[in-house]
Order: sequence, then structure tokens, then C-alpha cells
Amino acid sequence: MGYLQDPRVLFAAERTLLAWNRTSLALMGFGFVIERFALYVQIMAPDRITPAESQLSLILGLAFVFLGTLTAFSSSWQYTKVLNHLAAEEIPDGYRPQFSSGLNILVGLLGVLLFGFLLLK
Repeated sequence: MGYLQDPRVLFAAERTLLAWNRTSLALMGFGFVIERFALYVQIMAPDRITPAESQLSLILGLAFVFLGTLTAFSSSWQYTKVLNHLAAEEIPDGYRPQFSSGLNILVGLLGVLLFGFLLLK
């Protein structure tokens, strides 16, 4: 059995994809927290935050959400490239590796919605 017939290759690629999925979720969540932090400070101490600081919080938060979204889409693309190089016999019977990629794309689409929500608020 060659190294490509070993199902551990597929499962290693999937673990890598899921690690990138967690990273993209963390980046989006961090961006949301950064964006909302200015609102929190404004409620707790209205005289302590300037409009420029509030704008900076929005821009940094949006940047992290965008980075997380980009991470989700690019990791799905990379995983799909790996899947395309595997032969049918390298994927266990009844196993659907496309589900993981689809889940990651869904996370990316939700990131796009979050980005739009924060931008339009």
C-alpha cells in the first residue's frame, strides 16, 4: 500500500481543514468583540471614547471578521485541491469528505453576513 492509499492522509487533511475552521471562527469572534468593545465603553463611560476611537474599533473589528472569512474560504479551497488528488480507493466507503468543506464554506458565508451586519449597523 502506497502512502496515498493510506486513509490517514485523508484524515490528516480533514483535521487540518477543521483546525483552520476553528481559526476562522476565532478570528471572526475576535473581530466581533473588538467592534462591539467601543459600544461597551460608550455605555460604561460615555466621556471616555471619541468618535475616532469608535471608528478605529469598527475598522479593526471588520478587518478581523474579513480575515476570518477569507481563512474559511481559502482553507476550503485548499482542502478541495487535496481531495481532487486522491483516488476513489483512497476514500473509505460511505465516507463523504465534501461535508467538511461544505461546513467551512457555510462558516465563510456566515462571516460575510456578519461583515455586512457590522458594516451597515
